[in-house]
Amino acid sequence: MTEREQLLEWVERVAMYLARDGVPPIAGRVLGWLMICDPPEQSAGQISDAIGASRASLTSNLRLLTSMGFLDWRTRPGERTVYYRMAEDAWTVVVRRQVAGIAAFLDITRDGLALTGQQEGRMRQAHATFEWMAKVFDDAPPPPSQARADRRDEA
Repeated sequence: MTEREQLLEWVERVAMYLARDGVPPIAGRVLGWLMICDPPEQSAGQISDAIGASRASLTSNLRLLTSMGFLDWRTRPGERTVYYRMAEDAWTVVVRRQVAGIAAFLDITRDGLALTGQQEGRMRQAHATFEWMAKVFDDAPPPPSQARADRRDEA
């Protein structure tokens, strides 16, 4: 297997992993590719050639990934081409958004308990699970990139 085939196999693993959470396979391939490509900035044409996606499906997936906070884009002076790259601390931003979602659902389950008066059963189980997850994230150390930023701020 060539180095390129190995890279594309890894990109496919990323896509299949993210597909379990509902991320379209092409979006997963784009993320995988932009995590390992050289140079780190790629045009839609370069990405399309690399992962074998049509330009139409690629365009909508690039928009999706940008809106989710995974990608940044820019143009270069004198060019009309748009170049995409992984956003700074993309994974931290996305995980923080998911953690905020956990906290929001914890509020919803708390309201559900108050509304139903359930002390056992489905609502209680959901609330206990989200309460546990919120505590895990509250007690966790900051991600490595945030810890570095905190140390710089203290200096």
